[in-house]
Amino acid sequence: MRTVRTATLEVAYHEHGPADGAPVFLMHGFPDDIHAWDGVVGPLAAAGRRVIVPWLRGYGPTRFLDTATPRSGQQAALGADLLALMDALGIETADLVGYDWGGRASCVVAALWPERARGLVSINGYNIQNIQRSVRPGTAMQEYRYWYQWYLHTERGVAGLERNRRELCRLLWRLWSPNWAFDDATFERTAASFDNPDFVAVSVQSYRHRYGAAPGDPALEEIERRLAAQPAIGVPTVVLHGEADGVSPPEDSAGHARFFTGPYRRHVVPVAGHFLPQEAPEAVVAALAELDALRG
Repeated sequence: MRTVRTATLEVAYHEHGPADGAPVFLMHGFPDDIHAWDGVVGPLAAAGRRVIVPWLRGYGPTRFLDTATPRSGQQAALGADLLALMDALGIETADLVGYDWGGRASCVVAALWPERARGLVSINGYNIQNIQRSVRPGTAMQEYRYWYQWYLHTERGVAGLERNRRELCRLLWRLWSPNWAFDDATFERTAASFDNPDFVAVSVQSYRHRYGAAPGDPALEEIERRLAAQPAIGVPTVVLHGEADGVSPPEDSAGHARFFTGPYRRHVVPVAGHFLPQEAPEAVVAALAELDALRG
């Protein structure tokens, strides 16, 4: 494990492969951590890539530097953290790979700072939230899938996540990836990251902010203003979507091509659910190879 400081965080990360290799960032989601990418890092490093896998804010050993910094999980924070990490490591441009929260961070950087992204592998498609439209209800089934988000809008939900974080997160793993027969050791290896002292606060703010139910960090308002325009992503992109995703089914990203103005491919991955990097790491490795083909 290594750490590096940005203006806001001490970011903990793992690094694999040669230091002079073409860099790629692997960004995990909720509720998960860097072990999401265990099956991906080996093949990439063996292929000569410099692979950087950070813990997001609120996870594992990553820590805020100042107690006064808002414990925000909003999309602008996730994107700003990735950009700041690239700056701290002196990496001008890289391939960005992510899903869920990490996919959001990757999409934000690719959309707003395209010169920093050589290419993008975004699991579940265009992950930038449309907060202005968030008050419109989805289908009854989608509202049902998002039960955990509404739960965290209540103080009972906050207390529930605080008290039962392992039980709740394990339930989400089972519901979101119904074909993934993970064992206790696999879950516990990741669940240690949920003991971060800011995990609950960052998670709650994230799921409230996206519906306009919690204020954002004032320092990030300019980024949120730019994201409200739903900016297009022009860098070469491969979208992956798990066929059995229990929170965001494949039809959710079927029409996302309109958000991508550069070379674009989309693949539905059979059997895989929401935790696709753990279930089908070979699909992620193949998507990065496909990015090379898209770049010509």
